[in-house]
Amino acid sequence: MAQDRFWPGFSPTHPREIWNRPRTAGVRKPVRSAPFGLESPIQIVILLELSPRKLEVSMPRILPPLLVTLVLAVLATSGYADAPDEAPLPEARIAELTKSFQKMLEESSRLVQEKPMSLEGYSQRGDAYFFLGQFKDAVADYDKMIELDETQRPSHWRRGIALFYAERYPDAAAQFESYHSFDQVDRENGIWRYLSQHRAFGLEKAREGLLQYKKDDREPFPAVYKLFAGKLTPDEILLEIANADLLMTEREKRLFYAHLYIGLNYAVEGDVVQARQHLALATRNTWGPVAGYGPTYMWHVGRLHEELLRKKKEN
Repeated sequence: MAQDRFWPGFSPTHPREIWNRPRTAGVRKPVRSAPFGLESPIQIVILLELSPRKLEVSMPRILPPLLVTLVLAVLATSGYADAPDEAPLPEARIAELTKSFQKMLEESSRLVQEKPMSLEGYSQRGDAYFFLGQFKDAVADYDKMIELDETQRPSHWRRGIALFYAERYPDAAAQFESYHSFDQVDRENGIWRYLSQHRAFGLEKAREGLLQYKKDDREPFPAVYKLFAGKLTPDEILLEIANADLLMTEREKRLFYAHLYIGLNYAVEGDVVQARQHLALATRNTWGPVAGYGPTYMWHVGRLHEELLRKKKEN
């Protein structure tokens, strides 16, 4: 999502994401990943959605027999396809995240007490609440930001996402519609409006109400947006990424967003197994948690949504 003014690490030089600028001297040229993701058997498994039956049928048409055997062997031993109830992150990593967000909550609460008119305090505390899965509390702090400064309302996409997870779907849809008046390029916002409309009113109305975009957007959102319009399938999106000539970091970025939103789409459609599979892949993605600004927030969205689905099944 595009950034609003009170996200930590705000940089006015880029409207959406913070990128590592390339160094000029003494550094080798970035490595491009091979077409169709052949640099890793695991990546081939990911691109084909980790279905052993699909792999056995599809791979002989596109890969040498020896590599087919290798990929199926990796699949059998990796746990990627055969551990649907396993958390995508190790327990130690989850505990580390929880501890850091509890500390963030304590520090931002002190800031709110010391400076009750501080937008920064409510912004940081709202984020801490969200990352801890306390969605109603996150909404309350994001609402307080708007109470203190009404100009925050149109661009406050984090509020829209918190409203979605607080199950206030019509209000979430209204927030994302408001954001569209602020930014008419960001299809990620249109996706969230669609997801909110789907939850509130069903598939038909959500699809009828898809926001229209005329200008170019960052990859992979032009293709991902077509998924919600019913014009592309998850396989087609992943194969498009696989066949592109990309730097490895760029491929990982596109796979992160693709798996995140394919997973969220499956979630609103009620396919919990496919949803968890793709959300787990988004959570295991190496780009999302370190990309900075909005992408890392969205990485937590995938992490939290997968956790919600897993705990719901356990209960």
